[in-house]
Amino acid sequence: MALLERFGGNPVLEPVPGAWDGVSVFNPGAVLADGRVLMLYRAVGDIREYVSRFGLATSKDGYEFERACDGPVFEPRHGYEVGGVEDARITRDGDDFLVAYAAVSKVPGPVYAEMDFFRAAREDPYRERPGVPPLGESYTGLLRSPDLRTFASEGLLTPPGVDDRDGVLFPERVNGRYVMLHRPSSWVGPRYGTDRPSIWLAYSHDLKTWDYGEGGRHLLMTPQADWERAKIGAGPPPVRTDAGWLVIYHGVDDRYVYRVGAALLDLDDVSVVIGRTDDFLLEPEEDYERVGVIPNVVFPTAALWEPGRELLVYYGAADRVCGLATADMEELLDHLLS
Repeated sequence: MALLERFGGNPVLEPVPGAWDGVSVFNPGAVLADGRVLMLYRAVGDIREYVSRFGLATSKDGYEFERACDGPVFEPRHGYEVGGVEDARITRDGDDFLVAYAAVSKVPGPVYAEMDFFRAAREDPYRERPGVPPLGESYTGLLRSPDLRTFASEGLLTPPGVDDRDGVLFPERVNGRYVMLHRPSSWVGPRYGTDRPSIWLAYSHDLKTWDYGEGGRHLLMTPQADWERAKIGAGPPPVRTDAGWLVIYHGVDDRYVYRVGAALLDLDDVSVVIGRTDDFLLEPEEDYERVGVIPNVVFPTAALWEPGRELLVYYGAADRVCGLATADMEELLDHLLS
């Protein structure tokens, strides 16, 4: 049996044709609150501009979701995110929700149109894509919210002038500091100790001033296996277990197929990798993962777990729908520790 199993009721959220989110609903953040799962999903309604916004869905059991609002709960507000707000990762800070997200500085649609990207995907949806054109720099922004319906912008978490997305906060402070995983795409070469985009650590006392460890000091994980040869990036916020911090991450191969892996970090020293999967846990197999706006993608963005229950991993599939996969936490941890 696979360590990470697809939910038989997938997709758990799909676009509604003609609605404000009628093109794509994907890459959701999720959090447990008052006995419900709140899902902040990325939504696209206009394929020509392809600007993403956030919508809200809820679930009583984590498996069946319904939309909570008739329109977006958050849209781009600032110049650094004029091209869209994407890929929410949600944690708690006291009574507030913190939402780390990708802020895109350039409207994607016209760039895709210039290279006939979407037309090519429609004509051959099962192809292994050669890559995506540069869309301007992406940063990791931060929102603070009491309810995931109203938001205050807290600025950027990642360094200025660096393409740096997949910023993910740990769900609690470690040794008194906030900790973030992030993926600065240009930090490659001898100075940085890696030749491909990798996962880094950053530390802060106040969410405003960060120690990024430039020059390779906070490099955490680099691509190792063939399935993650091109780049890796953080997925959901890490999950605390007695054995360590469980990190679910994505890896991309040379043909830009996205897959899912996992690692385990020391509870007190998160720079120590205790274990890591050699092989992927999930790859695109189902039609809804292989056929979509961008084919051949499983992209994890949320993971929920309570002791005694199965691990729920939410992911975007082919940049079109939201999927769910589950795991037995004890079996997964045993695998990472073996």
